[in-house]
Amino acid sequence: MRIGELAKRAGTSTRTLRYYESRGLLAARRTGNGYRDYDEDDLRLLKQIRTLQDFGFELEETRPFVDCLRAGHPAGDSCPASLAVYRRKLAELDGLIGQLTDVRDQVARQLTAAEEVAGAAAGEPPAPRCEMTG
Repeated sequence: MRIGELAKRAGTSTRTLRYYESRGLLAARRTGNGYRDYDEDDLRLLKQIRTLQDFGFELEETRPFVDCLRAGHPAGDSCPASLAVYRRKLAELDGLIGQLTDVRDQVARQLTAAEEVAGAAAGEPPAPRCEMTG
């Protein structure tokens, strides 16, 4: 299939496909007249890349999955290098979840304190304050 059809079937643009090609993630074969030619395996690679990017993976993080598929494995995540990327991404996400939990806890404490001040004022607007900034 030509680049336009592949882009349409993959839900992306031809510009994106050319970029992936320049990064070595997608390899186009050329027809006799010079057109790029792709097959169903290329579509499978693109779907793997797009799924991982939808999950928040950087483009370079998709490379082990693409390499795994190119090596003939039925799934891009069935190789040790892909599993290592999953592990790193989970550790990164766990760290972000921890940070967000800390921020959420701080905001909840600020809300509780502000509500106490508002209740003590019995109808008068509380003076603005923000303990987070000192």
